[in-house]
Amino acid sequence: MKKWLFASLSILSSAVWANTTVIHNIKGYTPTLLGSTESFSVLVVREGKVVATGKDELATQFPDATKFDGNGKTLLPGLIDAHGHVIGLGNNLMELDLRGITSISAIGETLKKYSAQFEGEWIIGRGWDQTLWQGQEFGSAKDLDAYVHDRPVMLTRVDGHAIWVNSKAMELAGINTETPTPDGGEIIFNQAKHPSGVFIDKAEELIRKHVPSPSKQAIVRSLNKASEHLLSLGITSTHDAGIDFDTWQVYQQQAKDKALNVRLYAMLSASDPQLETMLKTGVIKDPNDFLSVRSVKIYADGALGSRGAALLESYADRPGHHGLMLETYEQLRTLMRTTFKHGFSANTHAIGDKANRIVLNAYETEFKQTGGKLLRNRIEHAQIVTLDDIPRFKSLNIIPSMQPVHATSDMHMAEQRLTEKQLAGGYAWQTFLKQGSKVAAGSDFPVELAEPFHGLYSAITRQDPKGLPKTGWRASEVLSREQALRAFTIDAAYASFQEHKLGSLEKGKWADFILIDKDYFTVPIHELRDIKVDETWVAGKMMYKRMGE
Repeated sequence: MKKWLFASLSILSSAVWANTTVIHNIKGYTPTLLGSTESFSVLVVREGKVVATGKDELATQFPDATKFDGNGKTLLPGLIDAHGHVIGLGNNLMELDLRGITSISAIGETLKKYSAQFEGEWIIGRGWDQTLWQGQEFGSAKDLDAYVHDRPVMLTRVDGHAIWVNSKAMELAGINTETPTPDGGEIIFNQAKHPSGVFIDKAEELIRKHVPSPSKQAIVRSLNKASEHLLSLGITSTHDAGIDFDTWQVYQQQAKDKALNVRLYAMLSASDPQLETMLKTGVIKDPNDFLSVRSVKIYADGALGSRGAALLESYADRPGHHGLMLETYEQLRTLMRTTFKHGFSANTHAIGDKANRIVLNAYETEFKQTGGKLLRNRIEHAQIVTLDDIPRFKSLNIIPSMQPVHATSDMHMAEQRLTEKQLAGGYAWQTFLKQGSKVAAGSDFPVELAEPFHGLYSAITRQDPKGLPKTGWRASEVLSREQALRAFTIDAAYASFQEHKLGSLEKGKWADFILIDKDYFTVPIHELRDIKVDETWVAGKMMYKRMGE
C-alpha cells in the first residue's frame, strides 16, 4: 500500500469510518483489472464497497471501524457462475432428483417412493443419464409404468435436452404413432414404431405444454431455495441462462423489494412467446447491481449426451446422425437482429462444431448488416469447435462461456460419441485464452452440481474426482490456478458488463467475498475440489455462515 494512501486515510475523521468494517488476519487474494493477482491481509469495507486492501498496518488507519477477525482464513472474491438456471436449480432442490442413479430399476424405485409422498397431479423430476446404465440405452414409458401408471410422470435428462415420460403423460398429451416430429426435435420410437416415451429437444414441448405452469409464488420459492444454496457454495453472482416472462416479472419485483440475495444477470429466453414485450421494456439495471437484464439466450443445438449437439460429421457411435439444429441459420440471424436492435447482447447456446460454425456465421453477417459487435455477445458452452473456428471468437469479439466440469463429466462419453478429429478443438479453454479471448466459467447448474470448486478443480486438473486420468484429459488445455479463478470471477463479470463493479476486491467495487477453509493457491491440487466455504458476504454483509460439523 502506498504511503500517500495511508496519509490520506489517516486525516479522515473517526465519524467518517463509524460505518466501516475492517476484516483482518486473513490470507486474501484478488485478481485485478490489470491482469495481476494481488494478496493482502486486511480488507476495508464501507457502505457495502471496498475502500482498500493492504497489509496489517492498514487496519490501524481505521481505529473506529468495526473489526472482524478472519482467523487466518483464506479470503477470495465472491465467485461468479457465468451459466446456470436458477429456477431450475430451485425446482431441482425441491423435486425428484435422479442424478447419479445407475439403473432404470433404481430410478423406478426412487420414483415409486416419491410418488407415495407427493400429492400433485404431475410427478416432475430431473437428473437421469442413460450413459450411467448398463447398455446405455434410453428407457421407455413402459419402464416407468411399472412403478407409476395412474399419474403423469415427466423426468428431464440431466442436461435438460431430453425428457422421459410414462404412458399416462403421453395419453394426456395425445401422443400416438401419427404425432409429427417438430423441427429441431426428435421422438424416439420403439421397435414397434410407437413413441417410446423419450422426447429430445423441441419435441419436449409436445409434453411440456400440458404441464401446469408454476405460479409466481412458486417461482419465488424456487428462487429463494436456489439463492440459499448458491450462497452456501460461495456464489455471490450468477448468470441465469434463459428466463421466461413470469420469471422476468418476478425478478423485477424482487429487485424492487430489495429481496434478492444473489446477484442475477438474467438472459431472456429467445423461445418465450413474449420476447418482444420484454425487449421493448429495455435494459433493466438495478442500482445496487442485484439484477441486470440486457441479453437474450438463443438456442442453436442440443446436447452431446442425447446426441442432439449438431456436428459437421456424424456421431462416431451413431453413423449418419448429425444431431439437431434447433434454429436455422436464417432464424438465428433474425433473432440476433431483433436482439441487437433493442440494445441487448445475444448469448447463443452452441455445443457441436456445426452449431458453433453456423452461429459464428450468423454473428458475422449480422454484425456487418445490423451492428452489435461491441455488445459482448457470447457462445454458451462452445464445447466442440473446429480449430479453424476458434480464432473467429477473437476476431468477432465473441466470449466463450464455458463450463469446466463438463469436460470431466463428458470425457468418457465424448470419446465414444466423437472422433479424434472432432475432439481436436474440444473443451479448449487454454487455446481460447492464448488467443486473447476471455473465458467466462460456470457450471450449467442443475445440469451439473453448482459446486464452484468442482469447476475450479476440473479447470486446473482436467481429472475426475478420483484424480483420473493421472495426466489429465487432453491436458494441454488445463488452466493455472490464477486463470481458473479469473474465469470464475473478473472475466465472468466482464461477460456481463460488470467488471468495474464485481469480480475482484478493488477499490470502489462491491465487497462480495468468501472465506474458505483452505488456501486455494497453496493447497495440494487433489484437495481443491473439497474446499469448503465458511462464510459468504455480499455487499459487505455476511449472508451465509457454515455451521460446525
